Amino acid sequence: MRKWLLVLIMGILMVFAAGCGSKEETSNASENTDSAESKLEGTLNFYTSQPDADAAKLVEAFHAKYPDVKVETFRSGTEEVISKIKAEKMAGKIQADVLLVADAVTFESLKEEDMLQTYESEEAAEIPSELVDPDHTYYGTKVMATGLVVNTQNVKEMPTSWNVLASKDTKGKIIMPSPLYSGAAAYNLGVFTRQDNFGWDFYKNIATNDVTVTKGNGDVLKGVAGGEKDYGMIVDYLVTRAKAEGSPVELVYPEEGVPVITEPIGIMKDAEHMNAAKAFVDFVLSEEGQKLASELGYTPIRKGVEAPEGLKTIDEMKVISADVQALFKAREADKKEFETVISE
Repeated sequence: MRKWLLVLIMGILMVFAAGCGSKEETSNASENTDSAESKLEGTLNFYTSQPDADAAKLVEAFHAKYPDVKVETFRSGTEEVISKIKAEKMAGKIQADVLLVADAVTFESLKEEDMLQTYESEEAAEIPSELVDPDHTYYGTKVMATGLVVNTQNVKEMPTSWNVLASKDTKGKIIMPSPLYSGAAAYNLGVFTRQDNFGWDFYKNIATNDVTVTKGNGDVLKGVAGGEKDYGMIVDYLVTRAKAEGSPVELVYPEEGVPVITEPIGIMKDAEHMNAAKAFVDFVLSEEGQKLASELGYTPIRKGVEAPEGLKTIDEMKVISADVQALFKAREADKKEFETVISE
């Protein structure tokens, strides 16, 4: 009898112990799953041409998801960012891990020099394939058209055409970003000069109309919003953002069409912090990252995420474009020609 009682007690204890162990294992598994994302740690060097405030908000959102990753940001115009990267390469070590700058042509130049890492992000399935590098070395992150910004206090009738920049009525009242500093402006230069109805005459006519050429798109906005100029060539999101904040400006998508950049993101081939870099790319392309882009006033590139009020989606735009490879090969020659045209 005592023997059977002892066996029964031992059986009960074994069942109890197994149950506790199962609960503990389940708890540990849950903890491991919950903390998987936060295990990523280290430093990430992020180079970008985004406005300072937007870059800061992107980094802040990424840090909230990966609190153990420290992000170091370098921000300037696209041309200066690329100059820094190439100077670092000549010095023997590129510091950047992730690059996010204006246009695909810039990334094509880096790809040509074998400076980009191939990375097939799972998030890319929701990005239009034509806005993704076929070799997966870079991905578009948003849709940014260049249109006209108009001061509504000085101008009562909104223009409908790019020709307003060359009209005798607007002489001395126009402003544009420099292709020597702005990646978007460099892309626009290549696109416009390869259209039969624009060509180099478009820029020559603007030059003779006493155009003010400033460093970047932000300075164009300041000039028009402040009333110093009436018309400007500018990326669309800056105008709708300023208008929402009370500035006397209006965005116009000219009837001839607009050039569009996608502000791509890519990983440098010799990135020291590769895992963090991949996580950063995934975050930017994710639904969370694209909703953040929309909140900041950009037209998202991901399917299913709505554009901010006042901006057109790419399906609603009349887009003018040119072959990316042709633009890449001619970029430096185009910039030199622009300097000649503007100085004449």
